[in-house]
Amino acid sequence: MNKSLRNKILITLGFLFAYRLLAYVPVPGVDVEVIKQFFQNNSNNAFGMFNMFSGNAAERFSVISLGIMPYITASIIMELLAATFPNLGKLKKERDGMQKYMQIIRYATIAIAMVQSIGVSIGLQGIHGQTGAPAIMAENTNEFVFISCISMLAGTMLLMWIGEQITQRGVGNGTSLIIFAGIVSAIPRAIGSTVNLVNTGEMNVLKLIAILLIILATIGAILYVELGERRIPVSFSRKVLMANQNKRIMNYVPIKLNLSGVIPPIFASAILMFPTTILQASTNPIIQKIHDFLSPSNYFFNFLTFVLVIFFAYFYASIAFNSKDISENLKKQGGFIPGIRPGEGTASFLNEVASRLTFWGSIYLGLVTVIPWLLVKFMGVPFYFGGTSVLIVVSVALDTMRRIEAQIYMNKYQTLSAVGL
Repeated sequence: MNKSLRNKILITLGFLFAYRLLAYVPVPGVDVEVIKQFFQNNSNNAFGMFNMFSGNAAERFSVISLGIMPYITASIIMELLAATFPNLGKLKKERDGMQKYMQIIRYATIAIAMVQSIGVSIGLQGIHGQTGAPAIMAENTNEFVFISCISMLAGTMLLMWIGEQITQRGVGNGTSLIIFAGIVSAIPRAIGSTVNLVNTGEMNVLKLIAILLIILATIGAILYVELGERRIPVSFSRKVLMANQNKRIMNYVPIKLNLSGVIPPIFASAILMFPTTILQASTNPIIQKIHDFLSPSNYFFNFLTFVLVIFFAYFYASIAFNSKDISENLKKQGGFIPGIRPGEGTASFLNEVASRLTFWGSIYLGLVTVIPWLLVKFMGVPFYFGGTSVLIVVSVALDTMRRIEAQIYMNKYQTLSAVGL
């Protein structure tokens, strides 16, 4: 490992450590124990999911309680708008335009975080401990809401900055790694809670084994699909092969089985969490009924998640996979797919293959997101467990490993080039 890669890894770890420290900085004027007790009693519903994505910062009512989700929600909105309005899409592709595009996302993040922080701060007024002690210790409620909103807004913006710094200066995607770190940080306590239930007899060993098998099966399915790819054979003319006989030429076009990666479940979770954090502030029976419908323990929520995951799988795959660019590059390199006409014919063929893979990939993502939760729901698991969290952990770990390997190979190539080999 060379110095450059080592520095990138250290920078990434340093920023993630800073993120975890922020999770322990509470908003002024709250009784952390009352809030923690509330989240422990609601670990299997929307609050459990909200707490998981915040890296357990929500149960401490930390300055980063909203997590990175406002930034992700803003990114989703911008992606949808860019796909709808061509001018905005062009702005994203230009170097100077990309800076403006990112600036708009930042402004949208501020707006979303402000709305969510107001909803959370007002909703906190209805939380009381077992002794009846209120979660808010501040005497002036309006003053508390103002301070709370400013604190959480600042925390969200700081978290957004950390994510961007990791992406630019570290290894991997900063936003994904922040969510990854938050989920992983909750694993030790989840294990402890489960072991405690077994020791007290509230959960039998057979049920524990069943839960472990579900988790292992989910991980196995994710690894199988995420590492799988369809290889489209490519042929080159004799002239091209002779001219590049000392170079390595890839004789196939790899297309991943899951083209959209981990983005669809994250997007779906962000979309569903946005109304949840706002609706929890209301005491209106009708709004509370809607809030209950959007709880992970509700079948409607899981159905909605499944539909949104499929939608975002198709949407993001259309952005991530550009068949026209691939066909043009093949043509420039003198390559062709046997039996397929170069140019538009190749692009059309690749689109058909990608569409079939996206169909099965979207079904896989939907099932992995929903089925583990439906199975574990009836087993009394003391923590929020869903396929989304497992998918994020496994996928982000694989992506980060690939990036590190690519960096190592690139450094080796540069070293060999420097010595004239």
